[in-house]
Amino acid sequence: MNDVRQPIVRATNQGRLVAVVGDLYRFLAEGTDTAGKYATIDATVPPGGGPPPHKHSREEESFYVLEGEITFSIDDKQTVAGPGTFVQMPIGVWHGFRNNSDRPARMIISVAPAGLEQMFIEIGTPMAEGSTTAQPPTPEEIGKLLAAAPRYGIEVRVPPH
Repeated sequence: MNDVRQPIVRATNQGRLVAVVGDLYRFLAEGTDTAGKYATIDATVPPGGGPPPHKHSREEESFYVLEGEITFSIDDKQTVAGPGTFVQMPIGVWHGFRNNSDRPARMIISVAPAGLEQMFIEIGTPMAEGSTTAQPPTPEEIGKLLAAAPRYGIEVRVPPH
C-alpha cells in the first residue's frame, strides 16, 4: 500500500479550533490528515469543564495532561492527574474527566482510530484563531451532544439534576 499523505507541521495556535460544550479543542491531526488512523486534540478545559461519564464502542482514547489538574473518573474511581500524567482508556471503559480546580487545564487527547473528532466538529462551535476560552455550555449544546453521541458509538451517563 502506498501512503501518499504529507507530513503535518502545526505551529502554536494552528489547527481548527472548536468550542465543545464549554471546552476548547484545537485539532492537531484529524482523521482526514491520518487516513483515519488517529486524531490528536489540544484541549483546554476551564474550571468546572469536562464531559460526564461515557464509554466508547469504536475508539481508544488517551490523555496527557500538560497544564493544571484534571480529575478522571474511571469505572467510578477518581484519579487526580497533574502535568505529565498519562491516562489511556480502552474501548468500553466508563470514564469522564472534570477540571475541579480554579484555573484552566490543558491536555493532549488522542483517539484511535479517528472519527470522534467529527462528532466534536458536528456539535461544536467554530472559534476564531487565537481564542483562549469557550462560553459555558447551554442546554441546547448539551442536547446536541446527547443526540449525536449514539451515532458515534458513545454511551453517556447523564448525571441527575
